[in-house]
This record gives sequence, structure tokens and C-alpha cells, in this order.
Amino acid sequence: MERIKKLLKEAGVSEYIIFGCIERTAELFFIKKQLDTRRIKDVEKFKVTVFRTDEKDGKQLRAATDVTVLAEMTDVEMLDAFKGAYFAAQFAMNPYYELPDPVTAPLIEAHGRLAEQAPEQSAGEMAAALFRADTGTDAFLNSAEIFVIQRRSHVISSRGTDVSWTEAEVKGEYVVQAKEPEDVEMYRDFAYTELNTNALTAQAKEALSFVRDRARAQKILKSGNYDVILTDENVMMTLWFYGDRASARMLYPGYSTWKIGDDVQGETCGDRVTLTLRALAPYSKEGIPMHDLALIENGVMRATHGPNRFCRYLGAEPTGDYRKYSCDNPGTMTFAEMQKRPCLWAVTFSGFEMDPFSGHFGGEIRLGYLIEDGKLTPVTGGSINGSILDAQKDIVFSTERYAEIGYDGPYAILLKNIAVAGTDAE
Repeated sequence: MERIKKLLKEAGVSEYIIFGCIERTAELFFIKKQLDTRRIKDVEKFKVTVFRTDEKDGKQLRAATDVTVLAEMTDVEMLDAFKGAYFAAQFAMNPYYELPDPVTAPLIEAHGRLAEQAPEQSAGEMAAALFRADTGTDAFLNSAEIFVIQRRSHVISSRGTDVSWTEAEVKGEYVVQAKEPEDVEMYRDFAYTELNTNALTAQAKEALSFVRDRARAQKILKSGNYDVILTDENVMMTLWFYGDRASARMLYPGYSTWKIGDDVQGETCGDRVTLTLRALAPYSKEGIPMHDLALIENGVMRATHGPNRFCRYLGAEPTGDYRKYSCDNPGTMTFAEMQKRPCLWAVTFSGFEMDPFSGHFGGEIRLGYLIEDGKLTPVTGGSINGSILDAQKDIVFSTERYAEIGYDGPYAILLKNIAVAGTDAE
């Protein structure tokens, strides 16, 4: 850090934010149940944001340019990078804004097994949890990758900020496969801030069940309007529409017209939406103190959020960028009750998308269940195309919950009267 500060001064840069982190990572790679590769990596990296202030037509302007710096770079290489960034900044000027307020505090350390024990031990425990689910012969884990990361972060700025903290996470991905009656594969990923072994085992069991059904799924879905059930990560992506539309990045340029105090859900006969942004770290990469933030309360927008620049433009307190949110509604219907009505449970997609500008969501169905008279028939093919702005009036949340690194909320949501293009339209 001191070396970077010295070279920034030599480059003529007087305003900056330096975000540095040291990561120790344990990585495991499996082919079926056989460990193929394991690695321990130690990486030190820095992101230096160089600011430049100029004046045009009597108005102050400000630009920011990011530079990635590695410890092994020579002084000459770093100096050239900083000079180049400062020079380039003059061509990307924006309205002036103040830098984050200075904060100084001692190191904040994370606690718990994932943060404190050796990352290779945690990786081994998560691998055991993953393969605990692989007990059948008709479906199996084809491959898997597991990463345990312990991170120490440090932010200093030209305004006097000096904060640091530690954190840890485990993440990974795996492919499940079934060969009969059709040879198919399905991809899943996971991420936690704790050693959540039971959750990973449960997810893998569910994935193996899904791939068995995918192998025998039929292309019998007819076009029409359906009540649709979405689950787990598809719920997370759908409900983040509210987080996107309430962000300073969307509000300042006018992409979103929401305002604090607005009833953004409108009149409803279903469940009301309540979202809270959750701080995974005590500070943002800009050194902004982060706290849990009530964003949407019973359908009413209570706050905005975002990085320093856009919050300053709106005259709002900078909050930093959040990586997790919770949907705090307790839910009014069990998942089993949802499945008692005629509907389509869309499980996995070739690529599920939620458009934060239009509110449209959808994707091509890889696996779904057509539910009629309480019977679940696996189907594949076709696609859904809905609008959260239309569906939010009678949305229903499940009482069951789902949690991962970026989300904690209902496992399932029921959306009514959603357009479905069936396989008869293909």
C-alpha cells in the first residue's frame, strides 16, 4: 500500500482509493468421485481508482479510472499505469461528486469455522457433503469443482480512509448426469458464507432427482397461459427486479422513476414484497461502512442504494454495493399446496433472464413439471415469458425458505396467468 501511495504521488495523482486484498484459496477438482486436481493459491491484488478533477464552462467535473495492480509489477510498470490512467481520465469526465467520507477503524475479523480453519479442510468437508448425495446408479455426479476462499481486504484513500476486514466463502459448481432413457446433463452451482454442508447435500440430492426426470421428460407442453411456479435461484433473480429498480444506478439516469415512499407494487390481492439488503462485509470496496438496509417494506420503497458516485448525484447517503438480499415475507402457502393446483413448475432453464428495465422475465425450459390433478409430469422444451409488473399484484410466496450467499427468502413463488410457448409452437 505504501509503495502504491508513493508511486501515485510521483504520477501526480492526488485523489485515489486503493482496494487491496490477499486471498488464500483451496481448490478441488473432481471427475465423478475421483479427485483429479487440488491446489492451494495465495494471491495478492489491488484495484487503484485514480480520480481527476477539471473545470469546463465554469463547472467542476470529475472522472475515475480503475487500474489493476499486482505486487510483482516493477515501480516503472506501476508508474506508467498510473500516469496512463490519469491521462485517460480527462476524456471521461462526469458531473462532480465528493469522494466517500473518511473512515478509520481497526481490523474487523470474521469468525466461524470457514473463516478460521484451514481452507483445505473446509474444502474436504464440502466435498464429502456433495458426494454424500451420490448414492444411486441411474443418476450421478459427473464432475465437480469446489473453492474455499479466505480473504483479507484493506481500503485506504487520499481522504484518510483506512479500514480492513477478513471474510470467507465457499463456492463451486457440479454437473449431474443421467443416461437412460436419454443421456442428459444438468449444471448447478452453490455459494455460502458458512460451512453449510447439509444445504449442499440437500441441493445435490434435488439436482440428482431433477436430472433423472429430465432424462425422461416429454415434449408435450402446449402453448397458453399458465399459473407458473418458480423455485430457488430463479426466485432470487426474479425478485431482484426490485433491488435493481431501487438502485441509484437506475434512478439517477432516469431508467427507473421510483421514489422513496412510492408503492412500487401497486394494488395487490396476493403477498406484499418486503426486501432487506444484507451486508456481507463491514465496508464496501470504496471504504463505505455497510449495514443491513430496509429497501422495500410491504411493497413501498424505503431507501435507495449504490456506490458513492450515484448516491452523491441523488443526494442520498452512499451505501456501497450489496451482494445479498433477503425477502422477509413469511409466505402464505406451502410448496405442497402450490402443487395442488393446475400449473407449470418451471425448474431449470437454458438461460433464465430478468430484464430490470422492462420487468420481463423468462427463458427456455430445460426441465419443468406439468401439474394436473395433483400429478407431476416431467416436461422439456418451450419457454415462459412473463412480466413481474403484471404478476406482482397476486404473487404468492411459499412458507419454505431457500438460502445461499446472495439470497435468503421463499423457496418458491407462484405467478398467475403467465404466457407459455409450448413445444407445439416449436
